[in-house]
Formats: sequence, C-alpha cells, structure tokens
Amino acid sequence: MFMSHRREASFNSLKLLDRCVPQQFSIRNRLDWLVVDSNLGVLMDSSAARRRLQAIQDHLVPDGDFSSFQLRLNVTAGEFFNGDGYSVVLPEKLQTGKWNVYRSARSPLKLVDRFPDHPEIGTLHDNFVRSVDVYRDYKYLGTRIRCDGTVGEYKWMTYGEAGTARTALGSGLVNHGISKGSCIGLYFINRPEWLVVDHACSAYSYISVPLYDTLGPDAVQFIVNHAHVQVIFCVPQTLNSLLSFLSEIPSVRLIVVVGGVDDQIPSLPSSTGVQILTYASLLSQGSNNIQPFCPPKPDDIATICYTSGTTGTPKGVILSHGNLIASVAGCSLALKFYPSDVYISYLPLAHIYERANQVSSVYFGVAVGFYQGDNMKLMDDMIALRPTIFCSVPRLYNRIYAGIINAVKTSGVLKERLFNAAYNSKKQAIMNGKSPSPIWDKLVFNKIKAKIGGRVRVLASGASPLSPDILEFLKICFGGIVFEGYGMTETSCVISAMDPDDTLCGHVGAPNPACEIKLVDVPEMNYTSDDQPYSRGEICIRGPLVFKGYFKDEVQTRETVDEDGWLHTGDIGLWLPGGRLKIIDRKKNIFKLAQGEYIAPEKIENVYAKCKFVAQCFVYGDSFNSSLVAVVSVDLETLKSWASSEGIKYNDLAELCNDPRARAAVLADMDAVGREAQLRGFEFAKSVTLVHEPFTLENGLLTPTFKIKRPQAKEYFANIISNMYAELASSDPSS
Repeated sequence: MFMSHRREASFNSLKLLDRCVPQQFSIRNRLDWLVVDSNLGVLMDSSAARRRLQAIQDHLVPDGDFSSFQLRLNVTAGEFFNGDGYSVVLPEKLQTGKWNVYRSARSPLKLVDRFPDHPEIGTLHDNFVRSVDVYRDYKYLGTRIRCDGTVGEYKWMTYGEAGTARTALGSGLVNHGISKGSCIGLYFINRPEWLVVDHACSAYSYISVPLYDTLGPDAVQFIVNHAHVQVIFCVPQTLNSLLSFLSEIPSVRLIVVVGGVDDQIPSLPSSTGVQILTYASLLSQGSNNIQPFCPPKPDDIATICYTSGTTGTPKGVILSHGNLIASVAGCSLALKFYPSDVYISYLPLAHIYERANQVSSVYFGVAVGFYQGDNMKLMDDMIALRPTIFCSVPRLYNRIYAGIINAVKTSGVLKERLFNAAYNSKKQAIMNGKSPSPIWDKLVFNKIKAKIGGRVRVLASGASPLSPDILEFLKICFGGIVFEGYGMTETSCVISAMDPDDTLCGHVGAPNPACEIKLVDVPEMNYTSDDQPYSRGEICIRGPLVFKGYFKDEVQTRETVDEDGWLHTGDIGLWLPGGRLKIIDRKKNIFKLAQGEYIAPEKIENVYAKCKFVAQCFVYGDSFNSSLVAVVSVDLETLKSWASSEGIKYNDLAELCNDPRARAAVLADMDAVGREAQLRGFEFAKSVTLVHEPFTLENGLLTPTFKIKRPQAKEYFANIISNMYAELASSDPSS
C-alpha cells in the first residue's frame, strides 16, 4: 500500500520507540515517557540508547518554557502522529498497526491536566484562591433579586467579598462539627449563595452533592441517604419538602436555609438530632470563629453528581478536583475569556454543563449574573445584564430561531426582503472566510442582538444536538463565536467541541486536549472501522477528565470503564475530514430528549403494555424533540368493543385506527396507566398513532427473542413519527 514520506517517517520513529522503551508501557505512556521526561539521560545507561532517545527528541522542538510540556512539531523531521486538521491520530497499540486514537492537535503528545499558564492550580480551591488574589476587586456574583423579593438592577459581590463569605461559611460548618470529607447537599436553584457554598466545600475538603426534584419525587430522599449527606442548604420553598420526609433521612444533622428569616425558621425537637438555622446565622457564627482552610488534593472527591440514569434510581458520578480542573484546562487552550466578560447563569447548577462553566468563569475572572429563577423572564434578565457569554441548550436556541423567523415573516414584504438580503450576504462572506459588511449589522442584525443584551460574543450549545441550520443561523444573526460541544457528567463535561474558527456545521469538533478518543466496532449494529467513506463505532474516552466511578456501584463502573481505562459512552460516532467527530446513533436503547433528560424506552413500553388497548408499543424520542411519541399496535378486539360502545361506525380497521376519537381514548388510557406507575412527566408519550398490523419477525420489527428492533422500527415508522411531531409542533410550538 502506498505510504507518504511523512507517514513512513512516523512508522520508523515508532519502530525506534519500540526498541528504546520497555514494552509494558502503553503507546501513550511510552511517548510521554520519552518526550516529556526531562531526566532521560539518567534513565538509560547505554550511550547508544541515549543517542537513539536523542534522535527521537530531536523530532520535536520546545515552544517557550520546556517545563510546561507544551510542544510543537519540528516540521522538517518525522512525527509520532499523523495530523488530521483539528485532531491528530496515534496508534493505541503498536502491534495492531491501527492508527485509531484521536487527540487534539493543540496538545498531541501530552493530555492536558493543568492550566498551561498556571500549573500550580490542581484543585477547585487553588483555582478560587488565585482568582480572589488576582481579581479581588472585580465583579463576581450578581443578582437582581432584592431582600424583599422585588427585582431591580444587578447588584454585585466582588471576588474578594465572595472569598470572605466562603471562609466564614466553611468555618461555620467546621464549628458545627462537620468533619472533612462529609457530603454537603445543595437543594436550591442558581443564585450567588450556591457558588459560595461550593467554594466553602472546596476550601474545607467537603463533598458537594446537588439535590434536585426533576429526577422524581423520591430522588432527593434517595440521594441524601445514598451519599450520607450530613448538611443540606435549601431555601424556604424546599425546606417544607425536606421536613416532610425528615425522619427518612437520618444522616442529616444540619439544615441551612438560604434567604430564610430567623424568626420564621421552625424549631425542631432535640430528639430529631437536626438543627435548622439561616444562611446569615451560619455566616455570622463562622465570622466570629474563623477556621484555617483544609485544602483538598487533586485526587480528592470534589462532588458527586447524580444523573437520571436509566433504571429508575439515580447514579452518583464521582468527580475529583483533578477531573474538573483537567476538563476546563483543556478547553482553555482553544477559547479564552477575560475579566471584562459577563456570563449569565441559568442552566441548572445541579448539572455538569453549568458546573464546568463556573470553574472556567472563576479561572478567567468572569462576572457571573444570575437569572431571576423564571425561564420565562430570562430574556428580560439578559437585557438588564447584557452578557458577553451565553451558554444554552438547543431547545432555547430553537425558540430564539422560531421567534426571529416569525417576526421577520410578519414584518412586511420590504423588511422580509431586507432581512433575506442581509442574511444571504453575511452567510456568503462567512463561508468564504471573509469579514461581512458592517452595514448589515447596522441595518438588521443589531436589533436582533439587542434581544439578548446586544453584547454577546460567545454562544455555546450543549446537552443535546443542535440542528446545523440553526447553528448557522445563530452565527449569521449574532456574529462572534458560535459553537457546539459534546460531553457527559462522567467526563467532567466536555469531550469535544468545535474550534472557534471552524465554519463547518453538523459535528461536535475535535477532542478536548484533556482526553483522547477512539471508536470501537459495534458489529451487531453494523458499525465498524472498515466502514466507508468514514470509519464508525462506539465513542470511547480516556484521560484525566474521566470520572472515578459510580458511588457505591462497582458493577456499573466496570460496565462503563474497561480495564484499559476507556470510558464507553454508548454513543456511536464517525470521524469527518479534518478530525471532526460526528455523533450518529446510540449503542444502547437509551436516548436524551432535547431538555437533556435520559429516557429508557423499554421501561416505558413495559408500563404501557398494561394498557387494555395496547398489544405492542414502540416509544420514540430523540435529542431534537422535548417529548415522546408512541406507535401502538392495538388489541383489535378491545378497540372494536370500545368503538361499538361509543357508536362509532367504520369501514375497516385502518379507518378505525385513524379516527381521532380512538387515538384520544387510547392515549387517555395510556396516561392513566402511566400515572399509576408513577412515570415522570417527560416519560409520558404526548402523541400516539394506532396501527392494526402487529410487530412480527416477518415484517422485521422483532428479534427472535421478540424484542423490538429499534433502528428498524424507527425507519419503518419514520413518516408516522414525523407526522406526530408535526402535529405536536402545530398545537404546542415548545414541545
């Protein structure tokens, strides 16, 4: 097979590597061992071996301070990797001959685990301590909510003031006898106190555990008991919920009410062993008896983030300080922020997307303004705050898109033509790598930008796929940097992200410099490395951002992370030209809705199977829609009997199945069965289509063990599914 000179040089270098380094090292460790270790000379006794090592090192030249380990290629010599645009490709194991491991081209020879400019930052505590020192008098935490509940202009707490509050709060917890390593629950939505509590946890080596209701009515109780939470920070609204099951959470010793008033806090009998006090009281107590920090180590647990999982009970993802620092540090190589930037916080702090954004904000000294707590008022908050950074999810971007398009179509013929002319001109310039004419912003797009404050320079999308058309639309209308990322809680957020300069849409970019990615064959789904035109497979991740495991669940941990340290995501991907990752499928029968909730369709189908009308059921959803739909193969005798009792006439079964009254009756019965089974709100099918044809082996919809073939069913019912979502969109545009 033809091999270029540069590829041949790469293989020659690897053969040399094979002779110089002990075989027990993995290819990644062997490369790092050779290239990065500054004491190579003392490791080898043989002068010939030293010369061979020097020959390998001569293939690279240091970029600035060699101790920072940021290296660049000497393009006149051979390489240890094959460049592919935004990514580079390495072999996982020499003996296989496969070049199948992708890393970021920004850091090809060493996975990032610290900020290159500040390698002394190894923990969240280190990160905040530096920022308090450097940005002491800069704005940090802002809110519009006044003490009396009214809304006004944003008022700010500086980094220095937040640091003082962090110390007082942590001291208060120490004074109450809360020992190092204890779990601290946070049971309220985004507000400045959330981050102060989190910083206190980091400074005094506590473990933060976000609590939230969307996982189901019993989720908070489950998480508190599972993590043995000793302290819960809540607000008056969530205090009542806690008190309703206080006897069922025996580990809790202290409840701190944020925003509570001392004379309105209920007192509990001493027999409960639980003390309730206000946030202000704890601050005051701590201020009067300051305790020294108890700094964590990078490998210490920073947080346990519980995810919705798929089996009913939430899974606790263990993330260390080092995990979170590595993830954010890797992202910092591609995208820089500044103390002049302003970020709006409205995405749930209980989720990793927002947590990682906050770590990044601290590092760069960004000001963080909080929304009022009402998504319907988010745009009002943005106009008041005028953020420069906006991170969101496709569901909101879809609404922004629909709102703009609707406004254009109802603005009159002349304004619509002007918008289209401006849009097409700016699109053409961007696609050609040119700067668009500023006249279009002045005439058209500045008015659109003003809807989100007028200053946004970075728009990021995550949690679920964003339509390429809408991403392109955002780039043209809002300008600046618009990109999409891919990640999960188990990887401390970002796995990959589009490069800020990339104009191609429809992918999730190159690997985070803090991890490496490979695709593993999934032959049962016909995804292999030999696929054309692009190799395909399950996306697997390895690196310092990969989590430590599921809390108290070694079985699921081993199922997710293999013996070589590769985390198996369950997502199917392919590599586009330029080293761009594209997600195309799910390996397991699990998917995410547009709002980020995980769905286990088989569990829901088993519930609906109890419905009297249902013979078989196929539940469908995807990341572009916020609700589920269902295709039901009906129990014909039950449906006929119902039609007779209702006096409904029909010529054939197809006509009866299409009758809106029949669809409504079946959906109502499914809803009743779902409520009885305590399905969560997002687990209910919002639309149903009835078919009289059963799912069988013969029509390709069942496996030999009578399980639904989901990819085939999706294709078989594609038109039906599309029609249901169209009906939902016309009746409720937000669905």
